[in-house]
Amino acid sequence: MELHTERRMDALQRISRDTDAQEVALAAYERLVTLLEHLEPADWQRPTECDGWDVAAMVGHVIGAGKAGASLRENLRQLRYGKRQAARFDGNSLDATNELQIHDHVDLRPTERIDALRAVAPAAVGGRLGLPRVLRRVPVPLDAGGSTASGMPSRLFLGELMDVIYTRDVWLHTIDIARAASVAYEPDPDVDGRIVEDVVAEWARRHGEPVGLVLEGPAGGRFRQGVGGVDLRLEAIEFCRILSGRAEPPIEGADGQAAAGHRLLTTRLVF
Repeated sequence: MELHTERRMDALQRISRDTDAQEVALAAYERLVTLLEHLEPADWQRPTECDGWDVAAMVGHVIGAGKAGASLRENLRQLRYGKRQAARFDGNSLDATNELQIHDHVDLRPTERIDALRAVAPAAVGGRLGLPRVLRRVPVPLDAGGSTASGMPSRLFLGELMDVIYTRDVWLHTIDIARAASVAYEPDPDVDGRIVEDVVAEWARRHGEPVGLVLEGPAGGRFRQGVGGVDLRLEAIEFCRILSGRAEPPIEGADGQAAAGHRLLTTRLVF
């Protein structure tokens, strides 16, 4: 964590396949596998903060998403299922796809889930980052309804989905599982810090307002956009949990600064 040097949010380098997307994605998978290897058998049945998912279901989802990244045929199978079943999930095809991913791996034992995740990770990252350049600017609509947190973007580009969002998904689910199992999660500045930095850059671009931000912990830092504006101070991973919709922004005081800070923290990002 570097809190002595304040960095401009608009100068932060985004994660992409032209920078370090491969390294960050593989490291995120590795950290998840390492965590899973240290779980007790009972931990796999513990509920997570994602409604209706225990740890085993969450890992089944990550395996299924990895398989979709590794294979175009598998990706299309999952997408077709999601579209057909979306009505059962308040119109959210992603929720329907997640259900399929969980169901596909429901019979795997914990060790088999770990082996499947370890096996699919390199192919998932390679498949995602091998997306032809002409497709990277294709917009992908994001369904509202279902489990989608209020205020989420309505669309993103396919390249961003492949380079950034799938890695965020693996990373934040690792934290979800650690919390569910009451296992201490030790952020790595080189992995967690890089993901948090990318989150800060996107968050700043989305709301576009002047703001100072201090994120505490090994994954944090000191950032600023523009001149003036509200000053916020949070723990780095909790900041990301808030933007994902998993946690509520803190409410401190009733003045205009507090209200402005609360409003900025309701700028949702996709994880």
